[in-house]
Amino acid sequence: MAIAKRSREAFGGPGIEPRWTHGDKEGIGTSYSASSRLWFTMWHGYVTEVYYPTVDFPQIRDLQCLMTDGATFFHDELRCREYRIERLDNMLGYAVESDDPDGRYILRKQVIADPHLPCLLQHTRVQRGPASVETDFARLKLYVLCAPHLELGGWGNNAYVMHVAGRDVLVAHKGNTWLAMMATQPFSRCSVGYVGTSDGWTDLADGFQMDWEFDRATDGNVALIGEIPISETQEFTVGVAFGNRLSRALTTLFQSLTVPFDAQRARAREQWSRADRSLLPLHEQSQDGGNLYRASHQVLLAHEDKTYQGAMIASLSIPWGEAKSDGDGLGGYHLVWVRDLVQAATALLAAGNRQTPLRSLIYLAINQLPDGGFPQNFWIDGRPYWKGIQLDEVAFPILLAHRLWREQALEEFDPYPMVLAAAGFLVRCGPATEEERWEEISGYSPSTLAVSIAALICAANFARDRRDEETAALLEEHADFLESHIENWAVTNNGTLVPGILRHFVRINPAQVGDPLPNRGVDEAIVTLNNRAPWQRVHFPAREIIDGGFLDFVRYGVRRADDPIIVDSLRVVDAVLKVDTPYGRVWRRYNHDSYGQRSDGGPFEKFGHGAGWPLLTGERGHYELAAGRDVTSYIRWLEGFATPTGLLPEQVWDRADWPEQHLCLGRPTGASVPLVWAHSEYIKLLRSARDGRVFDFIPEVAARYGSARRSRCQLEVWSLHSPSLSARPGCTLRILANSPFRLRWSLDGWRAHHDTPAKSTELGFHYVDIRLPEQAREPVQFTLYWPETDRWEGRNFSVVIAAE
Repeated sequence: MAIAKRSREAFGGPGIEPRWTHGDKEGIGTSYSASSRLWFTMWHGYVTEVYYPTVDFPQIRDLQCLMTDGATFFHDELRCREYRIERLDNMLGYAVESDDPDGRYILRKQVIADPHLPCLLQHTRVQRGPASVETDFARLKLYVLCAPHLELGGWGNNAYVMHVAGRDVLVAHKGNTWLAMMATQPFSRCSVGYVGTSDGWTDLADGFQMDWEFDRATDGNVALIGEIPISETQEFTVGVAFGNRLSRALTTLFQSLTVPFDAQRARAREQWSRADRSLLPLHEQSQDGGNLYRASHQVLLAHEDKTYQGAMIASLSIPWGEAKSDGDGLGGYHLVWVRDLVQAATALLAAGNRQTPLRSLIYLAINQLPDGGFPQNFWIDGRPYWKGIQLDEVAFPILLAHRLWREQALEEFDPYPMVLAAAGFLVRCGPATEEERWEEISGYSPSTLAVSIAALICAANFARDRRDEETAALLEEHADFLESHIENWAVTNNGTLVPGILRHFVRINPAQVGDPLPNRGVDEAIVTLNNRAPWQRVHFPAREIIDGGFLDFVRYGVRRADDPIIVDSLRVVDAVLKVDTPYGRVWRRYNHDSYGQRSDGGPFEKFGHGAGWPLLTGERGHYELAAGRDVTSYIRWLEGFATPTGLLPEQVWDRADWPEQHLCLGRPTGASVPLVWAHSEYIKLLRSARDGRVFDFIPEVAARYGSARRSRCQLEVWSLHSPSLSARPGCTLRILANSPFRLRWSLDGWRAHHDTPAKSTELGFHYVDIRLPEQAREPVQFTLYWPETDRWEGRNFSVVIAAE
């Protein structure tokens, strides 16, 4: 039975405001077994956030080894040691060696997750340093310090020293989560306290000795500390176990530490070796012998949850977490973004893994919203976090389903209901997206349009396979409508970024959902950029802001690689966004991007400087392959951006080295490391290079649009959501609504009118088609009657007839 000591209460509660840790991780780890529901991260050579029982729930801030001789020095793992970290062979575990700068000791650690239980294992060995003498080494004391942030936060934690089965165990508790920590070598002394006032770090930093031994610290930002007597043993294993009850956490802890560490490590390695057996030999296309390929495969698998299988988060990190408190860092990147999940699932499919992508598709189908859409991002259990609407995130599951279908990898799962619902959402709620892929601006985004067009054609393929020709035709017609407006909605005719290039794609043509469809192009639009500093300009002509999202038109087959506007747009991108670093070439997201490290080197806090994104190097590599060029350099550049432990960053510093801020040109900033999307781009680029064709390329899309441009679409679409202001003579004007209606319309100024009931569809909308005569000149005027509520719309609408 666990007996809590109650004699000594820590002072200074609730402690200082809690913070998370840096987002640029050096390691992420878990076991391959689904029974071990624990994930860990590492930064600067020590353990940072540990996640349990799902991949989206961080439970501790960090775990450090502290060293002191009790008289002359005190070292923690953040400030006082030189260190080296490397990935253990063929698994997501890490070896760290850190040295005392004065040569008194060497600390060696190996960190893994228990292969079967939710317990972190850290094997530790302390050796005499080259400058140590025996008497000095004997005086050294090592302390294990753990800072719980249970149930997503540092506030409200409770810490205790308990006596269990003859041993003192450090315990933390909050809500329904318990943490228990001990070592194979019994702690000689233990304490708990409030961070910044009575915790063990504060105690040792003031005088180099452990003066306080508290048994309780409740309802605050707390820390646990245990002393290991180095004079008795220089080698031991620390365990940090979790459970939804105290007895479960304690049982897990004792059982895990009973098995020798070498046996645990061997078992964990064997599990990961099984995961690699299905890998395609894409290492042949790599430039580093397959090191990053194998690491990327394991990184993607590690981001899948083990309870909600198929769910994959964007990153086991909180970007710039050192500046974020409980509320600020609540979501971090440890959430599901549909975009990132589909990129990862598709990359795993490219690597030869067919099971995980199917699990992901099923997970998405289960978590699709009733209207066919998906939340902007959400927790593993499906609860929305941010609630914006991003049309590409509605389209991507269709692309995943289509790819699995073409690969004959759906087994007995039928994705058609999900596909139909998502396609209907794209028709009803587009073409302007509430947010584009950078999650900042609403309007007409090239990348969103590309993914939406491709998804509608894929959905049409599903419908035709079901012999539903009417639904297939509706989807294709709507895709044609979007495709026919690409240049009008997303291309400037008066570009100013590069002299001599007037026509190029823009980042976005801004619009609010519900605005009329743009009929004057981009050149008069003004875009408002987010994340700008208070003294910086925020409003720009849309024609002056560019990103590389238009490359998705080539990626999916909507446009050819040699399309003149694509080629000219790339010239602008390279002139404005390209950065050459010692490790490779990288591109910024868009000009005037302010999501990134601050210009003074500090963490992003509401504004900063957007740096280079390695995933964009992967995107450009896919374009170069589509254009028939060699992509070896792009593969090598991506490998160059990886950390020594095989992690690809979200952003790399794009300015001169700044040693004082630990920022180096081409190396990670404080943004997220790793980024699942970046690893996905790398794997897909390897597969594309092997196949000689872009892996995401969709032949049916290219056959319709890319190889030989179709004649101009003869359809214009009007809806209350996105009303069209004009239509061409001879085209079909489609009036579309989400509910049944009857259309009263006139082509001659109401001298005569027609009443036409709307046709229903399998896509959740209703429509009336009006064929406009070639000689039509007067506006189409109409109103709607809603039979379900027995009412007229109460206003008339008008669409101008214009030749162009």
